[in-house]
Amino acid sequence: MLLRDTALVFGRYARQTLRSPFQIFFGALMPLLYLLFFGPLLTGLPLGREGDSWQILVPGLLLQLGLFGASYAGFSIIMEKGWGVFDRMRVTPVSRLALLLGRVLRDAALFVFQAVLLVLAAIPMGLRAPVAGVLAGFGFVALLSAALASLSYALALKLRTPQEFGPAINTLAMPAMLLSGLMLPMALAPGWLDVVSHLMPFRYLVDAVREAYIGHYTTPAMLHGVLVALGLTALSVTVGTRAFRSAGA
Repeated sequence: MLLRDTALVFGRYARQTLRSPFQIFFGALMPLLYLLFFGPLLTGLPLGREGDSWQILVPGLLLQLGLFGASYAGFSIIMEKGWGVFDRMRVTPVSRLALLLGRVLRDAALFVFQAVLLVLAAIPMGLRAPVAGVLAGFGFVALLSAALASLSYALALKLRTPQEFGPAINTLAMPAMLLSGLMLPMALAPGWLDVVSHLMPFRYLVDAVREAYIGHYTTPAMLHGVLVALGLTALSVTVGTRAFRSAGA
């Protein structure tokens, strides 16, 4: 029942996405601009860790896709609430978990597709990474997207308008980006800032993907990244499911 309901919800939102090519490709535009105009500036610079500049920058840009893309997923819930669509879906016998998972799986698939485009664009610019490491990076993008989309939907159910939702997401997403070392490794930061960054869970995901891109799969950084990604996803889906169950109660 759960699998069937999830597939139905996923299919509905996947068809919506496929009917909007602009939505599919526009989300990858900002990371591509960073890749084209920021990446060459790092070539040859000492960046404080193993790996060349592309093996450091591209993993950060991959997770930037999930961080900023999935964080704004809740906008669709706010629109659906205004149109009455969400209330109509909520009173159906479809599982509340399926209502969340169908949406979240669509989001994860979308951002992984955009991540593939980003990696393909980075290869002619000089990116060299093992296939297993690239695939591991896509896995982290999927987990991060699922986690943040779940939290985004939960927040959107508590707020009433896009004017409330947008600033709230910006307030949370910008510090997360700056403290996660998406653009540059936090090894370059002052000691106090490096310490603070360890309180940001996304840092562990960034470090893990960078390890994967240089072919290191059994390091402590990789283990920490996997554990944080799985724990964050499980916690976020739980929060999102409770939000869906209590919505309108």
